[in-house]
Amino acid sequence: MDYKTHIMQAINFIEDNLKNDIKISDCARASGYSDYHFIRIFKEATGLTPADYIRKRRLTEIIKHMRQDVPICEIAFEYGFNSKENFTRAFVSEHHILPSEYKSALNSLKLYEAISFDTPPFEIVPELTYLEPFSVIAYKSDEDYPPNFWNKYNSRKWSKKLSGGMVCEDYGISAWNGKEKRLDYFIGIRKENALGDTSGTVELLIQGGLYAVFTTPRTTHFDIVNTIHRTWDYINNKWLSNSGYRRKSGYMFESYIEDSRTFSEKIYIPLEG
Repeated sequence: MDYKTHIMQAINFIEDNLKNDIKISDCARASGYSDYHFIRIFKEATGLTPADYIRKRRLTEIIKHMRQDVPICEIAFEYGFNSKENFTRAFVSEHHILPSEYKSALNSLKLYEAISFDTPPFEIVPELTYLEPFSVIAYKSDEDYPPNFWNKYNSRKWSKKLSGGMVCEDYGISAWNGKEKRLDYFIGIRKENALGDTSGTVELLIQGGLYAVFTTPRTTHFDIVNTIHRTWDYINNKWLSNSGYRRKSGYMFESYIEDSRTFSEKIYIPLEG
């Protein structure tokens, strides 16, 4: 029996007991490992500690129920949070917005479904297109993890703040900061649509030229962020190395209309070669 089989036994135990008290020692027993080896191997296999996985899974299941007309505190209590304050603290720590902000906007969040090691093949054939240069008026992210900044941007309706109330296509723009050795991230709308309050923004010029455009598979409200992550992983780890092209210096960017509820976005990669 390989380690994945052992870890899946523990994951199945966790999934069966998300509404119950879960002790790490019980998870280890389900896996057939000692506590020490279980914690170490679980982290190596999943990238998460068992405690982090349990917390993320419980938050995900609670979020799925937040559209119902049931008080949040009742749902949270059902999944092991003993007070509204504890749940709110965990939710803000994970998503960087309040539960009430999410419930009012129902924006897309990064959710954690039950882990499976049997992942189906993932492939997208991009469209190659030439773009004319254009400018974006954008906010610079104050988050290390872009989905958390999207949470703020969408739940607080910053797109309509920039546009003066119009529904516009939003752009998430990645830029390598060589001085600080980090990836900077920005979200905003095209300059011609920025007719509202643009205080606190910067103007970015998207260069013209050849781009590979990847359209993420249409999915659900609950899985769009994960689908975007899978698409980026495919681009960076498979497509680029086999495409015959090189990534050109300049901005990579995503485009999406949150209000469209299509749950699909486009990812643009500048190319040369």
